[in-house]
Amino acid sequence: MPADPAAPAAVPVTRMLIALVALGGALISGYMMLYKLGVITSLACGTGACESVQASPWSDFLGVPVPLWGVAGYLLIFATALLGIQPRHSADRRIAMILLAASTYAFAFSMYLTWIEAVRIRAWCRWCVGSAIVATLLFLFALPELRRLRQGAQ
Repeated sequence: MPADPAAPAAVPVTRMLIALVALGGALISGYMMLYKLGVITSLACGTGACESVQASPWSDFLGVPVPLWGVAGYLLIFATALLGIQPRHSADRRIAMILLAASTYAFAFSMYLTWIEAVRIRAWCRWCVGSAIVATLLFLFALPELRRLRQGAQ
């Protein structure tokens, strides 16, 4: 029996995962931003070189602190995923497009920053690595959005 077209679409579990992981990314970036603003004076980094990375010339991108980019990006993804789990928006192609585009950008930007840490700074920040893992997970969890975009194009 065909599905009732008037029935709301099922809530995508991957969007719930995206919201949860993006919230974690926002918290990591927020912690790094508090350090960048001088609200906290040292980072809990263990054996990493977080302060070296944060003091490097690459800690700003286009004149904006990298952690602020992270906070803004992760909160955008978080809010979009929360909107996308609402039954009335679950089939909205715009939600799928934003989640896929934003997570792809976050993943690519994190890979660029990871390359900078490895090749230019030659120091690793555990929080930055954690953020890169978050961005990778967001990208992987957003891949099913491709199917939603294709289904809407038919």
